[in-house]
Amino acid sequence: MIILGVVLLIAGWLLNIGILSTIGWILLAIGVILLILGALNRPVMGGRRYWY
Repeated sequence: MIILGVVLLIAGWLLNIGILSTIGWILLAIGVILLILGALNRPVMGGRRYWY
């Protein structure tokens, strides 16, 4: 998600399309937050539940 955010951010700047830059920033922020939570070994959206 971080890589996709960076690609969209660069594409938005090069093509001068504001919505791509905005989506790129949002995806980049979400990717960094999920990366930090994963590094802290925290469950994200109920990831520790097991359904049998």
